[in-house]
Amino acid sequence: MSARTAGSPEHDSKKQKTSVKSNVHDGWGLSDEEKGNAIYHGTTTNMDHIRDKHNFAKLDASGLAVGLKEGLMGNSEVGTLSALTSNDDFKNQPAIVDCLKHAKDTNGRLHLMGLLSDGGVHSHINHLIALIRAAKEQGVPHVYIHAFGDGRDTAPKSATKYVKQLQDAIKEIGCGELVTFVGRYYAMDRDKRWDRVKVAVDALVKGDGTKADDPVKAIEDCYAKDETDEFIKPLIFGDDSTRVKDNDTIFTFNYRSDRMREIVSLFAFPDDLPIEVDIPNGLYITTMSRYNPEWTLPVAFPPVSMDNVLAEWLAKEGVSQAHVAETEKYAHVTFFFNGGVEKQYAGEERFMIPSPKVATYDKQPEMSAQGVADKVAELIKEDKFDFVMCNFAPPDMVGHTGVYDAAVKAITATDAAVKTIYDACEEKGYVLCITADHGNAEQMIDLKTGQPHTAHTTKMTGHSLATKE
Repeated sequence: MSARTAGSPEHDSKKQKTSVKSNVHDGWGLSDEEKGNAIYHGTTTNMDHIRDKHNFAKLDASGLAVGLKEGLMGNSEVGTLSALTSNDDFKNQPAIVDCLKHAKDTNGRLHLMGLLSDGGVHSHINHLIALIRAAKEQGVPHVYIHAFGDGRDTAPKSATKYVKQLQDAIKEIGCGELVTFVGRYYAMDRDKRWDRVKVAVDALVKGDGTKADDPVKAIEDCYAKDETDEFIKPLIFGDDSTRVKDNDTIFTFNYRSDRMREIVSLFAFPDDLPIEVDIPNGLYITTMSRYNPEWTLPVAFPPVSMDNVLAEWLAKEGVSQAHVAETEKYAHVTFFFNGGVEKQYAGEERFMIPSPKVATYDKQPEMSAQGVADKVAELIKEDKFDFVMCNFAPPDMVGHTGVYDAAVKAITATDAAVKTIYDACEEKGYVLCITADHGNAEQMIDLKTGQPHTAHTTKMTGHSLATKE
């Protein structure tokens, strides 16, 4: 994707320049299966035209091909702590050792918070179990587990499986107690919908929620009311002593950062945020990975340096670049695209288009795709940037809702937005690259169960390279 002649000893204004536009279609996978395939049934006239007229290839976007275990679905931030599986990784990590020691040496109270899932996108249940085992070995007397329901990177009604697995591990290890369950819709917002996050925080701190004795039965009761894992309102299993109290120790075990920033910021920096919450004093908080480079909280696994990522290389080469996305995928074209750092490189400008304020994106499946496309077309026509990249959110975000008809509309809207960019590239002579980070919308139904499928897939993705003829 060089925007200037690669390998030449110097670059100057006299050199021939090729401008590049890169589209990432989040959640647009390839599948020959027609049933439940929102991409097949959506209107994809423009994508079909580009594929047929220009260069096209298929890409592996999961498993070993992208640095994950075989069979594990890809994700937009693939590779983050993907190798963390052994108990030794945890019990010997300095920040975890310090966290457990602090809990033991103070009031003996440790809270483990995170997504209860084996989806591998934000967290993994094996990490939680390893932490419980490490706490037992270190002699921490009280370990309280506050679990967030998944249902997006796993089946919508699969939480009971993970709760049973956790309960078996707790019994085998002889340590830990599941005291809270709440859907990620509340606990893992990333769009500054503070009212949602407050629901989760009030459950963890004040015990606001439905009281129950049996976690599995309580979740099954939610299923009977048509609440899936992602949307389950707080369930409280422990008494008041299991809530977060003054001087307690907290460890958050999600390794992906974007959906943990808000809830952790409420616990760590409540006075700096635009919502009032009752947060205990003197909390000692450790996070699995670095959620925010400006925070001074202890981090178990600091980011591995990624040198010379594309954005950095372009900046070194003097290539101007623009990164565009709507709110839901803004981190993907900034923090993640830039190698897990917030740094904005020389010559780089960023543009965020607001995502619609709806409860779930099946209510407005086009999201802000056309707004993103219009901004990109505007930047192309200004001819200010040598490299422009964007992310289209609807295939993934609507795919995660499991609502098939909405996903079909999301695909159609994304395809229409592509035409806006394609026409601008044709007019200004840009090379247009279109790819996807992983699959999702091509499988909206679990073919074995007939239930909605909301997770990423292991399907291949496409890559188109369009040049003006």
